[in-house]
Amino acid sequence: MTGLPPLPRAEDLGDSVLAALSHMPDATGAEFTTRFEHDLTQVFAQRHAVAVSSGTTALHAALSAAGVGPDDEVLLPALTVIMTAQPVVQLGAKPVFVDSDPDTLDLDYADAASKVTGRTKAIVPVHLWGRMGAPVSLRAFAAERELAIVEDAAQAAGTSRAGVPAGSVGAAGCFSTKDGKILWSNEGGFVLSGDPAIAAHVRAFRGHWLTPPPGSRPQEQLGLPGRMPELIAALAQANLLRFPALLERRRAQTAYLLRALTGARGLTPLQPATDETWNHYSPLLRIGLPNPRAFAEHLAQLGVPSSTGSFRLVPCDTRPMFTGGDRAPCRGAAQILDRTLAIVLSERDDEAVLDRYAAVLTREADAWRA
Repeated sequence: MTGLPPLPRAEDLGDSVLAALSHMPDATGAEFTTRFEHDLTQVFAQRHAVAVSSGTTALHAALSAAGVGPDDEVLLPALTVIMTAQPVVQLGAKPVFVDSDPDTLDLDYADAASKVTGRTKAIVPVHLWGRMGAPVSLRAFAAERELAIVEDAAQAAGTSRAGVPAGSVGAAGCFSTKDGKILWSNEGGFVLSGDPAIAAHVRAFRGHWLTPPPGSRPQEQLGLPGRMPELIAALAQANLLRFPALLERRRAQTAYLLRALTGARGLTPLQPATDETWNHYSPLLRIGLPNPRAFAEHLAQLGVPSSTGSFRLVPCDTRPMFTGGDRAPCRGAAQILDRTLAIVLSERDDEAVLDRYAAVLTREADAWRA
């Protein structure tokens, strides 16, 4: 079996952090953040990049920049984590959960259309596991209803669909650099946008509106303590230089594991769309075994981590703070999560780790009768 490309050298990461430390303490320092933002515009071919403290902060700032506020409604898939919905609530708006198509993982646009009202302001597609929906369909849906598109592309750095990179479909693309992402920096995130007004609003919002956008005064409105710390920015900027190699390694890891599972009982790899260049964030397998969620949880106990088995991911519309009323549950999202094994990888997972995962998966799938 073909081996993995080597783990990208990490020696420069420490040097970058030490360089940032040499400038501290500096209450106004932003040298490494500025460098990181500049390099992001080059790597992701977007006009503007704004570094922030987390992926959740990125969504919060971008939704605010898109005009979302009290009493608005925002469409977002139930096939997501609670951190996608949290900023909507914090802005005083209402998250309206939309179902997903179990065959494509994309939004169920018929369901979305039925949930649009006069208060609907924006739609937040979520590229879970790095998989991306069709940008043409999303843009057409949003344009017809005059909705802003703010992408949750936290796991999708390096993915594109029909030539459109994740994070560039609409008004803003929001990314996380928390550990576990392909582009990581312990914590952090960033917003990409082609719109200078969006970028200026995000910059003001992340820093308590101390540096206002054109036409506004300092602290004219509330913002967040959402700046990316300089030490984190130094690490993020150094890792951005390694991003092509990190992306190549993740794609190779996923391909390696899926090849090793060829013929495993009840486990079928989920393939990307024909026009999708997937970053292979997580090896994805459809579980065709009895009680599939229990199988994922059983694997987690044996040391094979996954979204549902380890982190107990469920449709966001079933979280206690969003249940109640007469809303029908998003059954497509539930079906996807119950039947999908999304294995969690790290860049440090080598052939030995992946071979162990494959051996456990093959053995336990063959024996599973629950």
